[in-house]
Amino acid sequence: MPATTKTSSQLVLDGILNENPIFRLALSMCPAVGISTTIMNGLLLGVAVLFVQVFSSCTIAAVKNFIHPRIRIPTYTLTIATWVTVIDLVLAAYVPGAYKQMGIFVKLIVAFAIITMRLETFACRNAVSPSFWDALGMGLGFMFGMVSIGFVRELLGQGTLLGFDVLGFQPLLFFALPAAGFFCVGIMMAIFNYVELVYNRRKAKNR
Repeated sequence: MPATTKTSSQLVLDGILNENPIFRLALSMCPAVGISTTIMNGLLLGVAVLFVQVFSSCTIAAVKNFIHPRIRIPTYTLTIATWVTVIDLVLAAYVPGAYKQMGIFVKLIVAFAIITMRLETFACRNAVSPSFWDALGMGLGFMFGMVSIGFVRELLGQGTLLGFDVLGFQPLLFFALPAAGFFCVGIMMAIFNYVELVYNRRKAKNR
């Protein structure tokens, strides 16, 4: 992939919409299914991934000319692991309650395909500035997906939003179970693609 010619706003919007990691690229699906039972879980893991994505991309973009091609993947892994350790310690220190539930998924960010893929396809071929905007868009796109799924599962599975009881009962307990994550991701992926299809049709008609 040659160096990008996209603007910063295009890079951010692509990460949130056109190349959304969950709904468009179907990457890093494990946390989308396993941990997205509430809005807060999705938000915290989204913040952690955003942090690691941005700092890893900027680091690789800054030192890419010093990395031998044969050791680029181990270098990516070490870079990601360094920033995962930082955010892991921060979350454990400042939000211990939430970290107790989702700590294992924070450590697994090291193996998230979306982060390694963006380092390989974008950060190692572009300067620090476009790599920052690309990573910001990807991180926000992942966070958007996690919070959206958490919203649906928390409301339908527990009848609450952000821990506040809004329905007074549990409509469908099934949505609080891990298996429901697959259904939520599939349904929301279909909605996401349908909205994009309608948008592209209207855009083509207006030309």
